[in-house]
Amino acid sequence: MNILFDLDGTLTDPREGFIASIKHALVTLGCALCPDDEIARHIGPPLEETLKLLLRDDPSRIPTAVTLYRERYGSRGCLENAVYPGVEASLEDLQASGATLFVATSKPHVFADRILTHFNLKRFFRAIYGSELDGTRANKGHLIAHLLEREALWPQETFMVGDRAHDVIGAAANGVPSIGVLWGYGSYAELTAAGASAVCEHPTLLGRVLSSVSCHQPDRGLRAESTEPGKTR
Repeated sequence: MNILFDLDGTLTDPREGFIASIKHALVTLGCALCPDDEIARHIGPPLEETLKLLLRDDPSRIPTAVTLYRERYGSRGCLENAVYPGVEASLEDLQASGATLFVATSKPHVFADRILTHFNLKRFFRAIYGSELDGTRANKGHLIAHLLEREALWPQETFMVGDRAHDVIGAAANGVPSIGVLWGYGSYAELTAAGASAVCEHPTLLGRVLSSVSCHQPDRGLRAESTEPGKTR
């Protein structure tokens, strides 16, 4: 079994550094600030998409905003981050079971590598795949296609694990089933509407959900445990 993991909202919680770096870009450009929770709603999709929404009055400033964001994010924001409880133990169990693990993130791979090294998670992954700084392969579908080709993986033997709709949609575009996780920034409604094969409510349940989906791939909407629909944290 091959498992592709998203980074932000799946392995680590980037809220503090993401919000501070977005604010740095907006303040420097003289833009009005959004509430922190509004900014946090945009964690996950490619940065350019987020800034396009936040700079709706002047999309021509997106390249400058990206530069300003990365100015702060690269200096300290990427490490204003935290590993979700239970993630490390889940990765250990999956690796011990014989699964081959990869990271597939829309974040530039230079930042992903730094984050995973800092939090001592890089050791679990055969390879880390991310976008280029120029935006190449920021689209999750393109990134997964690139990973599958480079690693010679069969889609039918591969799973995508992520917290947002673009993870699910990008996986489906490549024939890869997906597990939506509810400890990140996507909701049950978002993930199931996007077509997730199953959703998982805690990292410690991930192995069980993957086993269930691998045995019943035609099924949809499987849940690891029962909670109120829409619960995300």
